[in-house]
Amino acid sequence: MLANDVRKFIEYLGNVRGYSEHSVASYQRQLGQVIKALTKADVSAWPQVDVAAVENLVMQWRREGAGSSTLHQRLAALRTFFDYLVSRGELQANPAKVVKAPKAAKRLPKNLDIDSILQLLEFPAEEPLALRDRAMFELLYSSGLRLAELVSLDVADIQPDRELRVTGKGKKTRIVPYGKEAARWLSNWIKERSTWPGSDQPALFLSKQQRRLTPRSVQLRLKKWGVEQGLFDNLHPHKLRHSFATHMLEASSDLRAVQEMLGHANLSTTQIYTHLDFQRLADVYDAAHPRAKRSR
Repeated sequence: MLANDVRKFIEYLGNVRGYSEHSVASYQRQLGQVIKALTKADVSAWPQVDVAAVENLVMQWRREGAGSSTLHQRLAALRTFFDYLVSRGELQANPAKVVKAPKAAKRLPKNLDIDSILQLLEFPAEEPLALRDRAMFELLYSSGLRLAELVSLDVADIQPDRELRVTGKGKKTRIVPYGKEAARWLSNWIKERSTWPGSDQPALFLSKQQRRLTPRSVQLRLKKWGVEQGLFDNLHPHKLRHSFATHMLEASSDLRAVQEMLGHANLSTTQIYTHLDFQRLADVYDAAHPRAKRSR
């Protein structure tokens, strides 16, 4: 009965609804997995499938290693199929409508370790564009800036005492510190910049055409220097931001401070965005929590 109803549904999708062969094949494949799981659970008729049964299917598929995308597709196919059965009077309600697939885990970019950062930033910066690039990359890593924040910087955003006025998402402004190396290269770049024809422009970082540098230009320049410095991994500006956050947390464990510097509205965003080695967290806990001392 299970397979027979699915066969009728598949014919309905192709002949009545006019779905493409690709879409029909996808429904058939996903519902085939549903039938396989239900048969294993001794379910022989669709009215036996309630909300709990659908939830059990999702949990079973997760245990078997199905990813979030697969679960979403399978549940979507099941919801459409149950709607079809309801419309034919074979079910009173759609039990899959209230079941949600787990959210996909946010994929984090791999950060560069400190040695790789040093390797990247040691490129020779003798000619003007290289000097500009060195200042940009030092600043990206030193302050954890977003790419859009970097290219939107104006000369006037450089504050006294190695501080930077940054305009982030939602036009929110924050003040972030930057380090001595970034300050040195920024100072060198500003001296060089003053000799350019477009030096009267507000933009801090200029292109050869004396215009504000574009995000795409920064991406290409970082990739170029990464290759020249022997870092063949796919380098992009966000990786420097992520490396900044990771290294700051590893050194300080001050999540709130890193949140402020990154410009995250919610602490949960910082927790997702950064990753600490679990063993380090366990060691910090054992050392700091008064009830964590364990007898050896």
